Amino acid sequence: EVRVVESGGGSVQPGGSLRLSCEFSGFAFSNTGMSWVRQAPGKGLEWIAYMKYSGSIIRYTDSVKGRFSISRNNAKNTLYLQLNSLKSEDTARYYCAKVPPDYTGDYSYEENYWGQGSQVTVSS
Repeated sequence: EVRVVESGGGSVQPGGSLRLSCEFSGFAFSNTGMSWVRQAPGKGLEWIAYMKYSGSIIRYTDSVKGRFSISRNNAKNTLYLQLNSLKSEDTARYYCAKVPPDYTGDYSYEENYWGQGSQVTVSS
């Protein structure tokens, strides 16, 4: 059985930082590429970052390049997203997910491999 425990998130002022984590179990995490996606209020899902299982391929959507950093610890079956220089437009619910880069679908893709979501609110 696949289990995903997502943590992190919170409320910060513009320019602040947060770190999100997802701990996985029940499948071969170390052989699986993983992504982060987010959903802002009133908007659809937005893919934002991807890392190949080996870490040899990392991709970001343009709006977060240079500010966000995806990483993973395969020994701990954990995926991370470091969010720096946060802006109000980064306010959203963030999900870890087993989706490919540039994913544009919904929550139904590999639905068992999604975190429960972490709320990130950026406001002064």
